Amino acid sequence: MVLHVFIPPNHPRRTSLLIREKLVEGFKKGLVAPEGLIAHGRGECFDYLIGESTQPFAVKAIEAAVAALLLAKHPVISVNGNTAALVPGEIVELARELNAKIEVNLFYRTREREEAIAKWLREHGAQEVLGVGEDASATIPELFSERRRVSPRGILIADVVLVPLEDGDRTEALRKMGKTVIAIDLNPLSRTARAASITIVDNVVRAIPLMIEKTREFKLKPKSYLEEILRNYDNNKILQEALTHINERLKQLSNSNLVIQF
Repeated sequence: MVLHVFIPPNHPRRTSLLIREKLVEGFKKGLVAPEGLIAHGRGECFDYLIGESTQPFAVKAIEAAVAALLLAKHPVISVNGNTAALVPGEIVELARELNAKIEVNLFYRTREREEAIAKWLREHGAQEVLGVGEDASATIPELFSERRRVSPRGILIADVVLVPLEDGDRTEALRKMGKTVIAIDLNPLSRTARAASITIVDNVVRAIPLMIEKTREFKLKPKSYLEEILRNYDNNKILQEALTHINERLKQLSNSNLVIQF
């Protein structure tokens, strides 16, 4: 019996609990590593702080991200276990809209997890999933974790890489290779957020659907429109806006009777 049967529709933490349930089910299916459950808890804390909604700074970053992906010659969406568990269909749909490759890349890499994630993505409509088994035959220089293993048809040759729920080491390494890295990270202070070219400070379950919407909208725009978005984008400014928002929200909460419900 699944957890959401016991969650009333008006439960104040319903959405959060349903997200947790997806991750637990992903863990049972072999998609999510135990450490991924801990990582989600850290991100959930920052989601509380930003108000559990997509903020204007995230929308600006999403628009820049979509512009970069549409202008890319070889866009790739990197997928880990948490992403696969939370937004599998949305990842496939976004990749289709962008004509981007999907590649599995894991810190806690096992052949079983790779294949489980690829199978799950194919069940949600993916035609091809890179980075599984022998396909992950190339390596990222100066990276020593299992994340260094990438597909020579995917991340290795990509010019723009979307890395939802990423770790800082690989973001830094990909930047050193000259790639544009788009991160989705709820923590604006993380090394990933700071190292990425474009950081979307938002929950992946909200950010990916909005990216799909923006992709459909921006595909109708001229190339010059997309280039202008990127020229005007400043990732440091976006991160500062996120921190200012969190700071102001904490001040408001501390000066009122409003309590964040965990």
